[in-house]
Amino acid sequence: MVETGEKPAEFVEALAKGIGILEAFDAANPEMTLSEVARRVGLSPAAARRSLLTLETLGYIGRREKRFHLRPKLMALGSAFYFSARIDEVLQEDLRGIVDRFGDASSVGTLDGEDVIYVAHVTVQRARRAAAVAGARYPAYATSMGRVLLAGLPDEKIDAYLRAYTPRKLTSRTCTNPQALRAAIMVARRDGHATTVDQLDYGITALAVPIRGPDGATIAALNTSGYTGMITPEQLVEERLPALQEAASHIAHQLTRYPTLRAVLGG
Repeated sequence: MVETGEKPAEFVEALAKGIGILEAFDAANPEMTLSEVARRVGLSPAAARRSLLTLETLGYIGRREKRFHLRPKLMALGSAFYFSARIDEVLQEDLRGIVDRFGDASSVGTLDGEDVIYVAHVTVQRARRAAAVAGARYPAYATSMGRVLLAGLPDEKIDAYLRAYTPRKLTSRTCTNPQALRAAIMVARRDGHATTVDQLDYGITALAVPIRGPDGATIAALNTSGYTGMITPEQLVEERLPALQEAASHIAHQLTRYPTLRAVLGG
């Protein structure tokens, strides 16, 4: 989980504003006017305009009439991360092994603030539902990986998360009650895994386990998921938990040989 605190003296506000603008575009806001960008990021129109024009000049943002949008060049930043961290070498093989064996989907994620960021993902699914592609981020409270990652935090950080998070009902089954969520996190800590049913989106039943560093601390999570109605949490645990734990152990061992990826994941 990202720690918040005072900004260092060398903090570059202009760079932070530019990154904030890039992060403001999403599926719900693929195009925005200058005023919409400024309002969404919390900048003055003048400051937003300077950042937008800079990003446009660099090729990361385009414009259609008065509406701005992201450009494909931005994908180069993501691919640079993917290849420099050796994700294909270290993570994808184990995910493919899980999917080849059980079908459905498998992911690795890590905490970033209140969210889980999916670092790697393999799927055979084609259903229309929440997309768990690499780079996607979802509320930690609504995912099996998020609950496993939260379970790996000290109690005071779990309490801080529960005080700060802003839950919303993603489905009728999404748990947004802080006491109930804390209880689920404690169960995940006790059991060493977490399951969820239709918490993030309808049709997703998932099981996650921690990936631990050499000191035993949780640095990432690994999951497998299937279709609600076709598989139950109990079946996931019975049929897939040993394989998932074995894959998590193998990934943890691999990370000792790839310090950059281990650092990326927070270990």
